[in-house]
Amino acid sequence: MTVGILIAAVAAILVGSALQRLSGTGVGLVVAPVLALLMGPALGVFVTNSTTVVSGFLIMLAVIRDVDWKRYLLFLPMALLGAIPAAFMVRELDAAWLNIVIGAVVLVALALTFGTPSVPRIRSPFLTAAAGAVGGFLNTSAGVAAPAMVMYSRFARWDQRSFAATMQPTFMTMGIFSVGTKLAVGATTVSQLPPWWLFPIVVVTVVAGIRVGGWLAGKVSLGAARTVAITLAGLGGAVAVFRGLLMLA
Repeated sequence: MTVGILIAAVAAILVGSALQRLSGTGVGLVVAPVLALLMGPALGVFVTNSTTVVSGFLIMLAVIRDVDWKRYLLFLPMALLGAIPAAFMVRELDAAWLNIVIGAVVLVALALTFGTPSVPRIRSPFLTAAAGAVGGFLNTSAGVAAPAMVMYSRFARWDQRSFAATMQPTFMTMGIFSVGTKLAVGATTVSQLPPWWLFPIVVVTVVAGIRVGGWLAGKVSLGAARTVAITLAGLGGAVAVFRGLLMLA
């Protein structure tokens, strides 16, 4: 791993963690396409999953009183069911198609999340379970679970404060499922993992990002934070798709 790749990866994780602290989402959307370009799609998403475990756990400690544990427990088993087929998909697809999948998921997710007009109100445990399964699948395959959860929150008319808090243990658990299932089916092997010293750097960067996000919370509007996230995620997603198409050519 070159110094340039390391600096770019740290910058992406820092920005993603800060946005996660500000709005409840951000790590996957920003970090996944960037790390997929820097490290390759399979390994990039694996490191993204590892990052969401750390960021979800640390942010959860600060917002734990607002977590809706009932909904979290509905997400939990379905997220695992979604992660298993996604892990097999990651194992079977080559790097070019994985780049295209990751980029396309990010771009489509952004369009659905921020371009969809008002949706009807639906409150159903089946919708909650479906959101958990789709989130688990997307998190494992592309490192991007947030859009599925944001769409669910819009249907359910979920209070933003409770939603943002509940997403932290949800993303943490989805990250654990993603890492575990991909190692279990051989989509990522121990020999393919980055150097061990990268993971302490990830932890320190996430902590720094959370602190930056906390500092910015009173100074930056949620709209501005979302604009930054959309711009970075959109650029990363488009480049990932373009790179995948070039690899196929």
